[in-house]
Amino acid sequence: MRYPSLRAPLDILFLVCCVALTADVLVPEIWGNGKTKDYPLWFWAGQQVLAGKDLYPSNPNSYFDFIYPPLSAVLLAIPSYFGKIPLYLCLSLFNAVAWWMTAQFSHAMAGSGRTSGPWLFALPGFVTITFVFDMFDLGQPNLVLLALMLFGFWLLQHGRPWMGGSMFALATAIKVFPVAVFPYLIWRRQWAAVAGMVVFLGVFLFVLPAPFRGYQHNVTELKTWYQGMVGSSSEKGFGQRDEQNWSWVNQSIIAMTHRLTRPVNYNQDDPSKPPRTMNLVDLDFRTANWIVLAISFLIGAGFLAVMPSRARMTPRSTAEELGILFCLMTVASPLARQYYFMWLFFPVTVLIHRAAYDPRAAVRAGTWAALALAGGLMCLSFPVFPNDLQAWGNNLAATAVIAGGLVWHILHPPSDAVALSLAAGELQPAIQQQPR
Repeated sequence: MRYPSLRAPLDILFLVCCVALTADVLVPEIWGNGKTKDYPLWFWAGQQVLAGKDLYPSNPNSYFDFIYPPLSAVLLAIPSYFGKIPLYLCLSLFNAVAWWMTAQFSHAMAGSGRTSGPWLFALPGFVTITFVFDMFDLGQPNLVLLALMLFGFWLLQHGRPWMGGSMFALATAIKVFPVAVFPYLIWRRQWAAVAGMVVFLGVFLFVLPAPFRGYQHNVTELKTWYQGMVGSSSEKGFGQRDEQNWSWVNQSIIAMTHRLTRPVNYNQDDPSKPPRTMNLVDLDFRTANWIVLAISFLIGAGFLAVMPSRARMTPRSTAEELGILFCLMTVASPLARQYYFMWLFFPVTVLIHRAAYDPRAAVRAGTWAALALAGGLMCLSFPVFPNDLQAWGNNLAATAVIAGGLVWHILHPPSDAVALSLAAGELQPAIQQQPR
């Protein structure tokens, strides 16, 4: 763990990128027509809290402008008090810190036992730079959530499970989909982390907003939010963004399954485009949901099957296991837009360490090939390519390739003889250089 250094060229490049990405947020607001995307919505939510007004309509079936839990608005209210520019600057700084810490935690927990050089350290950042741009440009919190989740696992590995659980709870209270970590903690019998997550989730959802919103007002809003976001599902869609649920912008397992099994229009996010379908079969909504459940069960069972027992866990296998977990949490979210795949940063980092440091030459080559294939699939999201490729799940396929590579590594660790031979080979030049 270290701070950026002005003596390291790549660290200077990181800081320059952060300044440029922050300028993308602030320049339109200061000298242009105002920053668009989600930034005005965050300011509105913060102002609603400051004024004591409602965040959601009283009818949970109505359209929600703000679709996050109340805690998110409470946190936004603090910088919103000082105006739009301080709020936007604060969000950009959070993204910059989260970007740096995500790289720090990812390399520290990669399980290779090696300290990466500067170029290897920067490689995952280069690979995911388009996702990082989306975080700054859109104002979305997924990069911050990723840093919180990695920090939680880092605390867990350093004997502070209660604090680790609090990080998982904070990420869940800001944007719900990180709750997918909860079954994993139970399976791994991380009871202190489970308890910490439950207790702090109660604190973040009920206790912390109460002084600002009033206890009863906050509970009422939580109920409305739950009914409008989590408790709504139909053939039209789920949650509050029906036009996005089945469209090409969503590459979750749920959306992909419905697009392939039902004649849903994947251009529904843009009424000006002609309707397009891609279903291979024609099933009803209920049957498609059963297929989603079956696929999810098979994936979950497969994950449990490859996880080593507690007695056989090593730092290496733990990194690969967590990498698979982050892949699954990304695509298990009901809505997985382009920027959600920012969460592949950690799995990609683990595979890069295997490609660089695995003692088997053939394995290193194969891992680099898998990374290249995943990178090529993700590049199909560039605007020069048709949206149809995203409708067919290019990022989901890339996630499957990355997860598959991690599964192979967790099932085929280097043997002790190979590891000892590598160590001997590394020590031999040093022995030969000793003076006689």
